[in-house]
Amino acid sequence: MNLKEMAIEAKKATVKIRKASTEQKNRALFEIKMNLQKNKKAILDANVLDRNAAKERGLDPSLLERLSLESKLDGILLELDQVIALPDPIQEIFDEKLLPNGLKLSKRRVPIGVIGVIYESRPNVTIDISALCIKSGNVAILRGGSETLHTNKILVPLIQQSLLSAGLPEASIQLIANSDRSEIKELLKLHQYIDLIIPRGSSVLQQFCLENSQIPVITGGVGICHLFVDETAHVDQSLKVILNAKTQRPTVCNALDTLLIHESIAKTFLPQVVHLLKEKGCFFKLDDKALSLVADPSSSLAKTEDWDTEWLNLTLSIKIVPSLQEAIEHIQIHSTGHSDGILTENISHAETFLNEVDSAAVYVNASTRFTDGGQFGLGAEVAISTQKIHARGPMALRELTSYKWIVLGNYHTRS
Repeated sequence: MNLKEMAIEAKKATVKIRKASTEQKNRALFEIKMNLQKNKKAILDANVLDRNAAKERGLDPSLLERLSLESKLDGILLELDQVIALPDPIQEIFDEKLLPNGLKLSKRRVPIGVIGVIYESRPNVTIDISALCIKSGNVAILRGGSETLHTNKILVPLIQQSLLSAGLPEASIQLIANSDRSEIKELLKLHQYIDLIIPRGSSVLQQFCLENSQIPVITGGVGICHLFVDETAHVDQSLKVILNAKTQRPTVCNALDTLLIHESIAKTFLPQVVHLLKEKGCFFKLDDKALSLVADPSSSLAKTEDWDTEWLNLTLSIKIVPSLQEAIEHIQIHSTGHSDGILTENISHAETFLNEVDSAAVYVNASTRFTDGGQFGLGAEVAISTQKIHARGPMALRELTSYKWIVLGNYHTRS
């Protein structure tokens, strides 16, 4: 099928899947889990082909790490179990009220419809998106990057077999198996059939979608994440959080990019940070105040553009600030609105930070690495939205729904 035909089939599939019972949708998810387990070797073999080809092309190490399914399949299966266990949001009734004229109003949660998802490097996203769309009664057209093509060509037919086993249309999940970039542009024009576009990848991809789409676009996943250590923070505990936020998995969007340190503790605290993270292979981009306190070959003077860089590696920007307010101002200028936090023992500072930092996830005394669908108890995520309209932060089942007004009358007429 060409792309328009795929979109037409996807639109047709919405009619059946939006009416599917919770039991039927959960059965499809269970079948996906069973098929992934049965075909584990074939999936990993295909993934090796993708990884080898990506290495030969010189793909960035952070993308290579995201591309790999090695040691990840068991976690993916666990996420499927979590999605199965979650409440079905479809047909949920909320905001009920009785008007003075006797009309009964409520909102009923419904699927969005057909969702086009464009993403890079992560074949696990194929399973996450499919599971969440099926459970929320949506249909998805997937366009993974060319670097994931072998893996996706194994995964999507297994998902489609699972849908058929549960009596659901296989067109509920479709893959654009062509790596030609022109197909992305065509996809973005099919507004008659596709209700929402979610690009999950680089800022270049997201900007391309924003500039070329005739369909609403939800962007996100580009994170320039900050932690501010104020003068009251518990030193040992703060070092643990910083270490986790930066090094637990540095290639992802919720990893720490910039550390802000209050000047009153910088002389003693900064060398501890550098010593601890250097042992993990970190490099440091320091402002002039910080550089004067650290004489280390792993450190260099930060350039202006470094404060606006999502590192996706073991590089960390560090800036010394004189106050909470200056830390907040720095974040307001340089954050992408993804995940930002404060480490403090001062309740007033924490409240000020929570009130003034307007990111999708704002933390007090915790690692930014928790901004994740699974960690938030959502089972998985389609993306992490940094927009303010409709959905913000990890997008899971409820974020993949809209609602309609339900109006119950007794032959009411308007005067």
